[in-house]
Amino acid sequence: MDFLYVTFPVSGVETWVFVPPLVAFAVSFFTSMGGVSGAFLLLPFQVSLLGYTSPSVSGTNQVFNVAAIPSGVYRYIKEGRMVWPLTWVVIIGTLPGVFIGAWVRVLYLPDPKNFKLFAGIVLLYIGARLAWDAHKGKGGGAIAKKGASSAGSRSVCVSDTKFTLGCVEYKFAGETYTFSPGWVFLMTFIVGIVGGIYGIGGGAIVAPFFVAIFKMPVYTVAGAALMGTFITSVAGAIFYQLLDFYMGARMSIGPDWLLGALFGAGGFCGMYLGARCQKYVPGRVIKLILCSCILFVAVKYVSGFFQ
Repeated sequence: MDFLYVTFPVSGVETWVFVPPLVAFAVSFFTSMGGVSGAFLLLPFQVSLLGYTSPSVSGTNQVFNVAAIPSGVYRYIKEGRMVWPLTWVVIIGTLPGVFIGAWVRVLYLPDPKNFKLFAGIVLLYIGARLAWDAHKGKGGGAIAKKGASSAGSRSVCVSDTKFTLGCVEYKFAGETYTFSPGWVFLMTFIVGIVGGIYGIGGGAIVAPFFVAIFKMPVYTVAGAALMGTFITSVAGAIFYQLLDFYMGARMSIGPDWLLGALFGAGGFCGMYLGARCQKYVPGRVIKLILCSCILFVAVKYVSGFFQ
């Protein structure tokens, strides 16, 4: 069995070869229900348990997103729960921000201790927003039951989408939802910067904002958030690799592609199943799952900075 215990040459991480995909599968199954890839939890796992503390861990996280997200996005598209105007606004807003964030990560947050504090503050805010929304929300049941008819399945598809520069409107499960593309663009640009620093693509921050502030149902937010994370992660992974070429031997910046691919293999399966099961899980339960995970890691990182 010793041959299954490997050392990854780029990152120097030593672990059993089956650990990354198993961890990624478990994490992404639950987080993908809320439109989050799970990269925000895999990063502290890599830093704290695998000892992967160099800036290249952010790029490796982006590789995980690139490999894992397509299966979840495919499922949301197939089930008619992708709000395309929201998706394109997310992509246009976060893409430039992710380049700025990657540059900030390399130049100003290379120290693992400072990076943990930054990551902890970001996660603490996300978790607090989710907790508040779950507490104040009406809860909400699952949007589908096992064995539902085809007519019932069609009733939970996104329909009647209307787009203008000032307003986007769509219908879902008998309700009409609207949002301002301008405000979403501004928010996602800022989120892109933070996501680029943290190496998560921004989905973990975007999804809670849409649910808590813009009052969109989590069932329609998930697909758009994952698609936006996928596009920005492709750009982020490439940018981190280019920065590695630019910096040379001075600092390890480029992604560990093999480690990222192993995480991605588990995430690919987990996201597909998570997206498939999402409609059977109450929205409040999804929020509470995300909230618990996020706050645990956030408190651990922030408190650890002062020890």
